[in-house]
Amino acid sequence: MTRTRHDPVAPTRTQRLAPGGEIDAHRHDDHQIVYAGRGVLTVTTSAGSWVAPSTRAIWVPAGTVHAHQAHGQLELHLVGLPAAENPLGLGEPTVLAVSPLLRELIVAYTHTPDDDSAERARLRAVLLDQLRVSPQQPLHLPTPASPLLQALCDILRADPSDGRTLAELGRQVGASDRTLSRLFRSDLGMTFPQWRTQLRLHHALILLAERTPVTAVAHRCGWASASAFIDVFRRTFGSTPGSHPTR
Repeated sequence: MTRTRHDPVAPTRTQRLAPGGEIDAHRHDDHQIVYAGRGVLTVTTSAGSWVAPSTRAIWVPAGTVHAHQAHGQLELHLVGLPAAENPLGLGEPTVLAVSPLLRELIVAYTHTPDDDSAERARLRAVLLDQLRVSPQQPLHLPTPASPLLQALCDILRADPSDGRTLAELGRQVGASDRTLSRLFRSDLGMTFPQWRTQLRLHHALILLAERTPVTAVAHRCGWASASAFIDVFRRTFGSTPGSHPTR
């Protein structure tokens, strides 16, 4: 059994990872803000995964066992905060919108010397103020506990373009669509269409970070057309896939 690394203090620094690079499962006694200034970042825990391009950051609470994976050339900015200081009041990983100002604050804070200067304290105070007003984003792909849902979700993870209905997928895993629909709500807190859309958006962000053309991304993620994909993407992220700053 692999032992989870325990790093008591969450580092504040900038780190670069090559495409496909990983940081193995670990935990901190501090909270951490994880931001990809370039590329797309996936943070995974036992509860699921959170994905963030450069317009999003991920809040990782103290004590959470988590792993990182890079998609595209990743420039990772890490900000550690003491466990007693939780400006967001959040007890689970959460994706946050990153405004242009917050982006510059995170980049500046992770590039300046980690000291007790008055200048750094002021920079930190403004950064925390901006975090408090950052909208939370529904970009969590939960991991099911139910063996039936695990089997179904594994099928779709392997091929997000699979367009079969819940009833058709149910026949493969041996359950009715009514049973599966109930499990999605009770186990994952969302409907089957909501979970599948989250999966497809996660996969789309990864493909875009790998410089896959937009039309190919739409096809490989199961959208009927590029325009349908662009519409969902714009409503979720506020920009089109072609202009999305993933690298």
